[in-house]
Parts: sequence; C-alpha cells; structure tokens
Amino acid sequence: MTIYNLGSINLDHLYQVDHFVRPGETMASQNYQCLLGGKGANQSVALAKAGADVKHVGAIHHSDQAVLDQLTELGVDTQLIARLEVPTGHAIIQLNKAAENAIILYQGANHALTEAQVDGVLAQANDGDWVLLQNETNLIEYTMEQAQAHGVKVAFNPAPMDAELTKKVLPWVDLLIVNEVEAMDLLGVSDVESASKMLPNAYPDLSVLMTLGKAGVRYFPKQQAGVSVESLFVEAFSVEAVDTTAAGDTFIGYCLSSLMNDEDMTLALRRACAASALCVTKMGAASAIPSRAEVTEFLAKQA
Repeated sequence: MTIYNLGSINLDHLYQVDHFVRPGETMASQNYQCLLGGKGANQSVALAKAGADVKHVGAIHHSDQAVLDQLTELGVDTQLIARLEVPTGHAIIQLNKAAENAIILYQGANHALTEAQVDGVLAQANDGDWVLLQNETNLIEYTMEQAQAHGVKVAFNPAPMDAELTKKVLPWVDLLIVNEVEAMDLLGVSDVESASKMLPNAYPDLSVLMTLGKAGVRYFPKQQAGVSVESLFVEAFSVEAVDTTAAGDTFIGYCLSSLMNDEDMTLALRRACAASALCVTKMGAASAIPSRAEVTEFLAKQA
C-alpha cells in the first residue's frame, strides 16, 4: 500500500530567542538555522522513517533541487513534486527557552498545486492506498472529493485549523487527526474534557485521533451500528524537550504507517508517542524525526 501525501514543503528559518518578539521590539537571536520543514514534508519524512511507502505530492521553486535531494535521502519518493516559478514556501520560527515556538508561514508554491496534478496522482492509486492532507496547501476539497471517487481513503490533519473548511470536507474523510486546540475550535468549546466527550458523538462516521501534547493521545474509532466501540487513551512519554516543532507531524507519520500495516491500535499509538517524544529532544523539524530503529530501542528501554 502507498500513501500519497499532498502536503506543504517549506524552508524553515529557525531563530532561537530569549522570548517571543513583542510589538515594536527588535531583538537579536541566539542562533539561526535554515532547515527542511512544512507539515507535509515533515509527515512524509516520518512516514518514510517508519517504513511506509510514501509519495509526496507538492511543489517547490525549480531552483531548490537541494530540497528534493534531502527528501529523497530521507526515503521519500519525490517524483510527484512539481517544480515551478513560484518561490518555495517558508516559515519563520521563533523558539524560546521553554521549547515553545511561534511561527509565521509564507504559502508560496504550496498553494500553486493544480487539478491536473491531483488527477494524475489519483489515476495511479490502487485500492487500499491512502491520501494524506494538511491545511497548508490548496485544493483540499477537490483532492478529497476525487479521492473518494477513486476509492482511496483520506486522512486529514486540518492544521492550521479552519473550522468551516474542516466541517465542509469531513464527509470525505476516513481519519481525522487534530490536537486538543484544533478539536476545541472545531466543536466550539473551551476545554479539552468537553471536546473529548463531544467528538465521538459529533462525528460517528469517521475515526478521530486527538493528540494531547504532554498528556498523550485519544483515539475515537468509527462507530459501528449495534456495536459499542470504546475509545483508547495512551499516555505520552516524559522527556526533556528542546524543540516541539515537528512533534505532531512525527506522531502522524508513525501512526499512519502502523495503521496501513493493520497493527494493533494501542501498539500503534504507543509507537507514535515514542517517536514524537524522541523528536522533541532534538532541534529542527524533519532532521529531528527519529528512525524506526531509534523508536524500537527507546520503547525497549521503557518496558
């Protein structure tokens, strides 16, 4: 099985700062790095490192061959990435001493995908394949609608959250992946407990993963008529975080890889939590995502 990840590719300009810049303030950074990032690219790298067959669908400026080379080296199939005259997307990231980040995104080529590009991708998909999307590219609705027509399953991570868009496309979604803030925005509530109670009832026709940061993750399976289906909760691992930038993307990649292989859901969530924990102990986004061997070794030490 193959997962086609229609997702963003960014150049991450990472600045380590004492605190987030305030209005009117000019502040020197303590360090600077330019790294491969973007939620889409991060998730493709996580999928590849977890052992999945992942083909990235996206776009960059034609001069950024180094981006394709890096993705290829990390195990991602880049043949479906278009090379355009539009600048590659980028992010300006402030990282403070508490390992919190503040991010400004420039969409660039991430919003220059075409319907012909999507059609060409789905024409080669097979039964059992998945399409993964985030909310950092264009053609979200079109891609999902066409994926359903081709019998391809859809996983959606609606970040950055657009509640109205998300509600509109949910009929085409098989697996929804949100963090606690996104879940609250989607349901119009102000606390995690209310969101947890409402999610399975609000969207019984799809499976939902709700990540809870340091607390762990909840999984609400698709409800089956006449059958009581219980939700799952898996705790996060306690580590000393230095950069949380790609933690959620790492979780998604590892979890989807396990689901594609029909692994036990509890084990899949535990492995994904372990990968996410390892990710936050390193600086950067794609470069911080651990290998499957590293995750296996980490889990063995936790046993």
